[in-house]
Amino acid sequence: MTGPKPLVVVGDVLLDEDIEGVATRLAPDAPAPVVDVTGDRRHPGGAGLAAALAARGGRDVVLVTALGDDPASETVRRALSGRVGLLELPLHGTLPVKTRVLAGGRPVVRIDRGGGTPGEPDDAVRGALAGAHAVLVADYGRHTAGAVRASLEDVARHTPVVWDPHPRGEPPVPGARVVTPSAAEAVALCPGSAGTSAMSLGAFAERGARLAERWRAAGVAVTLGDRGALLTRPGGGTPMLIPAPFRADGDPCGAGDCFAAATVAALADGLLPEEALQRAVAEAAAFVAAGGAGNPGLWHAPAVPGPAPDPAADAFGLAKAVRARGGTVVATGGCFDLVHAGHVGLLESARRIGDCLIVCLNSDASVTRRKGAGRPLTPAADRARVLAALGSVDAVVVFEEDTPEAVLERLRPDVWVKGGDYSVQELPEAEVLRTWGGQAVVLPYLDGRSTTRLARRAARAAAAAVRPPPG
Repeated sequence: MTGPKPLVVVGDVLLDEDIEGVATRLAPDAPAPVVDVTGDRRHPGGAGLAAALAARGGRDVVLVTALGDDPASETVRRALSGRVGLLELPLHGTLPVKTRVLAGGRPVVRIDRGGGTPGEPDDAVRGALAGAHAVLVADYGRHTAGAVRASLEDVARHTPVVWDPHPRGEPPVPGARVVTPSAAEAVALCPGSAGTSAMSLGAFAERGARLAERWRAAGVAVTLGDRGALLTRPGGGTPMLIPAPFRADGDPCGAGDCFAAATVAALADGLLPEEALQRAVAEAAAFVAAGGAGNPGLWHAPAVPGPAPDPAADAFGLAKAVRARGGTVVATGGCFDLVHAGHVGLLESARRIGDCLIVCLNSDASVTRRKGAGRPLTPAADRARVLAALGSVDAVVVFEEDTPEAVLERLRPDVWVKGGDYSVQELPEAEVLRTWGGQAVVLPYLDGRSTTRLARRAARAAAAAVRPPPG
């Protein structure tokens, strides 16, 4: 009996090198920053990164790529050993090395060197492609995809193929299930857009549809950074926008590889393209928030890590990170059973006080004890999701107690905010805040709005709707 079919990644591997440092002065002989180096790291990039990301969770992945006998190729082999299976094409030349110099986490300059030409595939490569469960082509314009194009054309007739294109690379083979250009790649591959701003959603929808027709692809998903991804089909029609679940502030290097790897893995799991892209957008956002390809834990962690936590939902990690960079942590709390204009105004005002706003949310049992039978009207998971969707809220944490003192002792916010007719002296949380130097404050509340009044009004309206008309 044979084992499950592997997921096969085809493409150009690079060696990525990040030299990190700090820049506090300019060179005396030129207006260029002087970077004092604090560390450096090297890891596979391009198709190598995509294959390693696809293999997370224990998935069987085979990488088809061109490697030589140069030091960069040896570094890649060692890094990928135990993570993915390697099927090598001969490389005539040296492996490309992409070096970024970063100061304070920001790229200052990038240096590219090396390069070669892939040789012909052997029977092992052709057999791996023919027996693949799904295929990802990570094309970086270095001709590996071209070397195996004939096999890829055959595979696309019966196997899901995701193609991550490059302006200097091969066009996707006909029948590709999803092609995943970035916004910049879509502009380079299809520069014209009639009647709309060059960077508008309409322009990208037009480009995506035209590219899908040109490539005879089932769909083109243009990645738009923190706006998510836009899925288009040949012939136009209404595109589907898959928004990012949260704004990810971090190094975007490698986000496209993560997006493509997550898409092909989801298709291999049997998801529809629309479902696969939702998963891919969420995974790419989490990848960027965790540090992108430069995240040391990506390569130092075990080859089969557990599910990655959603950094936007980790209220305690967020509070720690904001404090570490000298920011102000603001928290507020309540039941938020029916979010109304009064809540929104309070949260917007609270967010302006500091650098993040964390909402401490009463659990369902806690709301029932405080408000009585019949409450909450909305379960905690839904209340948390509504709050997290507000632009003023950075994270939500649910607590089980009647009052939030215990969760506040873990969060240790700098400012605790309440709205309404309280005075600071009446707030039981104020004393807790003082133990670490925090401050409780009261903000004005939009008068006449409350969940209880809304619920009573809705009950009266419902009763009136079912009351028989007077005879």
